[in-house]
Amino acid sequence: MNDANIGSVVVDEQELQQRISELGKEITSDYQAHPPLLVGVLKGAFMFMSDLARAIDLPVEFDFMAVSSYGSATRTSGVVRIMKDLDLDLTDRHVLVVEDIVDSGLTLAYLRKNLKARGTASIEVCALLVKEGLQKVDPDLRYVGFRIPPTFVIGYGLDVAEEYRNLPYIAEYAGPLAP
Repeated sequence: MNDANIGSVVVDEQELQQRISELGKEITSDYQAHPPLLVGVLKGAFMFMSDLARAIDLPVEFDFMAVSSYGSATRTSGVVRIMKDLDLDLTDRHVLVVEDIVDSGLTLAYLRKNLKARGTASIEVCALLVKEGLQKVDPDLRYVGFRIPPTFVIGYGLDVAEEYRNLPYIAEYAGPLAP
């Protein structure tokens, strides 16, 4: 795609698929006794969750939540809102939250607290990307795809105002940033 807003590639398509395959093997091994319920955080994690689920050699189930602390901006508002809640009961379930990216960790901390209150047997997190140096507290991530510099990135589910999600790689966003 020839677009001036797409900057340098941070993680290319081949690196993504290789790491997702590795994560799938780790999760398969760790959850042999209790296949997890994958909870995808929409919209950004949908591509990652799809590829990750195919890399897990267990009978996993899926559900989705939409939470937001961004809106259409490129910086967090600091307020987390549930836009779409889960359909399944989490009581005594082993939940693996699938996140696209962890910035400040605010959304993830809220999500963990919310899901734990629903009586889960366990909650772990698999984040594709973690921005280095932005977390206020330890996000306690069991599985991490890549640690990246604290720049705004797009592609592979990540967007700016709903654009660029369909890129097969992750790149820096080189366009104008909203306040």
